[in-house]
Amino acid sequence: MTATDDASENHGRPERAPPDDPNAQLRDALAQTREALNESRKRLDGLFAMQTLGVTLWGPELTLTDVNDGFLQMTGFTREEAMGLAWQNLTPEAFHGVSRLALEELREKGETTPYEKQYFRKDGSCGWGLFAARRLGEETLGVVLDVSSRRLAQEALRESEQQLRLIVEGVRGYAILTTDVGGRITQWLPGAAAVFGWSAEEMVGQPAGILFTPEDRAAGRPAQEITTALRQGVAPDVRWHQRRDGSRVFIEGHVVALRGPDGEPSGLLKIGQDVTDRWVAQERLRESEAALRHLNETLEAAVEARTAELRHAVEALHAEALDRAQAEDALRQAQKMEAVGQLTGGLAHDFNNLLTGIVGSLDLLHRRAAQGRYGDMDRYIAAARGAADRAAALTHRLLAFSRQQTLDPRPTDLNALVHGMADLLRRAIGPHITLEVDTPDALWTTLCDPHQLENALLNLCINARDAMPRSGRLSVATANSRMDAAEAKARDMVPGPYVALRVADTGTGMAPEVIARAFEPFFTTKPQGQGTGLGLSMVYGFARQSGGQVRIDSTPGRGTTVTIYLPRCEGEAEIDPGGHRLAAPLTAGAHETVLVVDDEPTVRMLVGEVLRELGYTALEAADGASGLRVLESQARVDLLVTDVGLPGDVNGRRLADAARRVRPALKVLFITGYAENAVLGTLQPGMQVMAKPFAMEALALRIRDMLAGDAPPAGD
Repeated sequence: MTATDDASENHGRPERAPPDDPNAQLRDALAQTREALNESRKRLDGLFAMQTLGVTLWGPELTLTDVNDGFLQMTGFTREEAMGLAWQNLTPEAFHGVSRLALEELREKGETTPYEKQYFRKDGSCGWGLFAARRLGEETLGVVLDVSSRRLAQEALRESEQQLRLIVEGVRGYAILTTDVGGRITQWLPGAAAVFGWSAEEMVGQPAGILFTPEDRAAGRPAQEITTALRQGVAPDVRWHQRRDGSRVFIEGHVVALRGPDGEPSGLLKIGQDVTDRWVAQERLRESEAALRHLNETLEAAVEARTAELRHAVEALHAEALDRAQAEDALRQAQKMEAVGQLTGGLAHDFNNLLTGIVGSLDLLHRRAAQGRYGDMDRYIAAARGAADRAAALTHRLLAFSRQQTLDPRPTDLNALVHGMADLLRRAIGPHITLEVDTPDALWTTLCDPHQLENALLNLCINARDAMPRSGRLSVATANSRMDAAEAKARDMVPGPYVALRVADTGTGMAPEVIARAFEPFFTTKPQGQGTGLGLSMVYGFARQSGGQVRIDSTPGRGTTVTIYLPRCEGEAEIDPGGHRLAAPLTAGAHETVLVVDDEPTVRMLVGEVLRELGYTALEAADGASGLRVLESQARVDLLVTDVGLPGDVNGRRLADAARRVRPALKVLFITGYAENAVLGTLQPGMQVMAKPFAMEALALRIRDMLAGDAPPAGD
């Protein structure tokens, strides 16, 4: 082999020097070192080329000498901006401590254990990174993995778990606990402690069956509940439970089976709400309905045994007060005011007393008639009539509270009404109380039923009198009041102008809890037998039905002010002729004819008898269609007296409208048991309304007043 061949053969790799040539050996070692260095540089370049990691080189003073593109993307710096930055420039002060510990570990071991800390970005925000470093001679190689998304997710999960824990532990109306599959309690949350009374220390490890009533435990209900939940996944838990103090609580909830990753049951979750108050209220409602049904049966049995004339009176009272639909409506209203038991108890008490008077008087009338003793019959008739009148007054008060009484709204001068009642009020409150009346000039006219307003004012003054048993001052004042949107919303009213009637006393006052219940029917703070509890509820119902509101301001020991707000009316106030004219002769004009339309035969009979007794010609019809046939005939009809709620398609209002089309001048008197405003609508001139029950003399007077003008032509 030639030298040239040797040279060609060894081209591209370092020649090995002879063993006895020191310089050649040195060159050989240098070449090997350079080759290793090149390999290391290639690996370092590969590390720097990674985009998912930040790679840094730090000089002896721990300032940046080189960074990769991954680090620049993480921090937002340019390469020129990053060069020379110290680790303190990139680390929030809160993490300087952990960084120094890492540097200490680097000096001792030559590398660091990976650790997490925050780092600064160029824009001033902070990110989270997983850092590690290794010494490379005088330099330090650092790597960082951005873990901001993971840390944010962990923080969100931690906050969510904390919020869920606070929600679960903060619930007090729900009992929440867990048990193992055998029914022993493993977790007892604060809601369970609040509902049942036991602490977690007392209950964890105990069988959940101790929460059941003794009769349910004896019937095996705890085991049945567990079996159902494990088999079906969920079991209803709606029953009475036992509290720590021995009392009972009605729970409405479920028991849910908990399962592990393998799908096998790992325990049970029991969640229940304390609905004791609602359950008790429903039980009372059911008891009240049963009592009403029993009273219904009792009334029907008693009424059937009495005379036909008084049968209608008792049936009307029964239908007015105890009709199931109206009773349910009254109960719903009472539920809204949390007074179901009080309302039904008061109704049963008062009506039973009145029915006792009516039924007892009728029994005695029957006995005296059978014995031929007629001397005391007037007294028993008067007693029955008095009880029936009081029952009618009671139903009117109830209708006032429920806003279903029949009102006769008119433009009213409130100042004149107050002055007209001043003497009556002074007699009602007595001489030991000073009455002050303040009625400023330029008071607006209001639209209301003046007679109902008089009753409301009298009720308020009597209440004020009872609050000042020894002495005091009672002030009755009127004022104009304009409600803006905020004030109207606070008082549950419509914005606009109102006329205010204020009754203020210097009496005992009312506590806030009494004010909250003041408008509930049958609620009273007066001693037994000294108050019905319907006065303020009637005032409230009247004001609301009139489009107004009532407000109570009171301080215990300093007195009470009750303000009635009634809507302003632009018209002129009507002048009340006043006085009763029942003593005047009530005789019919020549051949005056009245058509009476009512589906109740007794009403038609009674009204017809009164009309014929007074000299009128009385025509009768049982429904709207029959009445309309009379009105479309040539028969003379001067006045139509019709019930509003008639059977069939033609009610009282439709009958009146149809009659006016053929007899435009016909006068119409509606008689109704309650305010059927949706049916009646707006009354036209020549139309009036009268509420049942009414005295026959009052009916005769109203008919005479309406017929005082010219009678309409007979055949029109």
